[in-house]
Amino acid sequence: MTSSTDSLRNCLAPAKLNLFLHITGRRPDGYHSLQTVFQLLDWGDRLHFTRRDDGVITRKTDVPGVPEADDLVVRAARLLQQHTSTKYGVEIEIDKVLPMGAGLGGGSSDAATTFFALNRLWGVDLSRETMQNLGLQLGADVPFFVFGQNAFAEGVGEALQAVNLPQRFFLIVIPSVHVPTAAIFSEKSLTRDSKVAIMIEFLAEQRPDSFGRNDMQAVVARKYAEVAQVLEWFANLAPARMTGSGACVFAAFQSKAEAEMAQAKLPASWKSVVTASLDSHPLFAFAS
Repeated sequence: MTSSTDSLRNCLAPAKLNLFLHITGRRPDGYHSLQTVFQLLDWGDRLHFTRRDDGVITRKTDVPGVPEADDLVVRAARLLQQHTSTKYGVEIEIDKVLPMGAGLGGGSSDAATTFFALNRLWGVDLSRETMQNLGLQLGADVPFFVFGQNAFAEGVGEALQAVNLPQRFFLIVIPSVHVPTAAIFSEKSLTRDSKVAIMIEFLAEQRPDSFGRNDMQAVVARKYAEVAQVLEWFANLAPARMTGSGACVFAAFQSKAEAEMAQAKLPASWKSVVTASLDSHPLFAFAS
């Protein structure tokens, strides 16, 4: 990342993995009660911010399929501007790497990085807690990215407790399908009664990436043959599971070399990445 008094460039919006994802019930408001552990990754979109003095907020980069007014980075900037009544605006550029509908939290992470960057560029000095509460208006995963640490999460994903996770390298396979989260949550066959886990059970696991399961995985695998194919391929190589509501599938390894050896065995047509875990968000210090 590079910075000046009026710009921040190459700000990482890190991807996340759900090491497990249990659905423990459905709330009266229609949302689902979840338990998960979020793992930050040293891989994601790169955002660039240039402060404007005229109050105008604009996205300079075209993102296919995402109109500017609907983009979470623009919505995050406008929400922060409205909340603080700042006179400043911003130009935002996005180097988009993370696919949509992949379970990696791309849009939510972009929104959180926007909060962090503008908190610094605009000098509004909002607390982390305030930005987490604002983020919940944009999406259930945004508070986690603002929280900025690997976390055991409950509720709709907003009740967060920091957890220390071992250094891992992940091989992530990216099927060429877009899985709509809302459609998976509405499936009648979705398991919604997983037993409530406690954090100490998760922390007692020698391999935290093998704890529990992803309750959405079976539903997505039935609906999307590409996801089922990837899971089947991994069955002969390493324990793997889907992240979020799909479609990406990941496996954890002790070293980068091991992950890259597994990657070399993938079918040539599959898109994949090897990346390291992160302990905290790169812009963590931009909020108190």
